[in-house]
Amino acid sequence: MGMTEIRFHGRGGQGVVVASEILASAFFREGKHVQAFPTFGVERRGAPVAAFLRVSDRPIRLRCQIQRPNHVIILDPTLIASVDVTAGLEPGGWILINSEKAPQHFARLAQEGRQIATVDASVIALAQGLGERTNPIVNTAILGAFAGATHMVDLSSVLVALEEWLPGQATANVRAAREAARRVRSLLFEGVGL
Repeated sequence: MGMTEIRFHGRGGQGVVVASEILASAFFREGKHVQAFPTFGVERRGAPVAAFLRVSDRPIRLRCQIQRPNHVIILDPTLIASVDVTAGLEPGGWILINSEKAPQHFARLAQEGRQIATVDASVIALAQGLGERTNPIVNTAILGAFAGATHMVDLSSVLVALEEWLPGQATANVRAAREAARRVRSLLFEGVGL
């Protein structure tokens, strides 16, 4: 693996920054060099938030925001209408969206061989008691879906990272991640400009 860059989009209170750090820990467990950091600015509840993750086989010397991510993870699908969540996304990248809709619904985001995956992380999180109906905490479910769809990181590494990061709530978060890995749906869109 060369350098892989992942950008997370969500809203304040959804655990976007923690998601990037937990995924970094999972990759680190697999012997990778990692770097995770948020967008700097006001992070109030409900405001759009971005976080970034770099993964590499070699030490990472870059110290800048990610402008051309290989993959994008979207914790709140309402952001798609107001934020250019695919800005700079490299050809062939994954777009993982927290949505009850099938990947085909997001075909307009697909071009240049992008792969779209969806999982209803909100329903999964609520079933595990993670957050409230108006603000489900979807970060751990989305990480399970990422492992299940992309196979870039082993689900077991994600589960161990969850147990380390969230020891008081490990059981519910591990269940959410496992369920999301099982229920994620993905589709490869061939061609350009579907």
